[in-house]
Amino acid sequence: MEKKKYTVAGTDIEEVKRLNAESGPSYNEINEMLTRQIIEKEKNSQVKRLK
Repeated sequence: MEKKKYTVAGTDIEEVKRLNAESGPSYNEINEMLTRQIIEKEKNSQVKRLK
């Protein structure tokens, strides 16, 4: 059995990683998704103007 790793304060590192993975997208991931959507909208509006 693998020995659990704890921080100096006693936090179970693997438990924190597991909970973070279940919590959904991070702030940076949301920011990246929104940026991609904005760029895609801008591209689409430029294409419409050219027609």
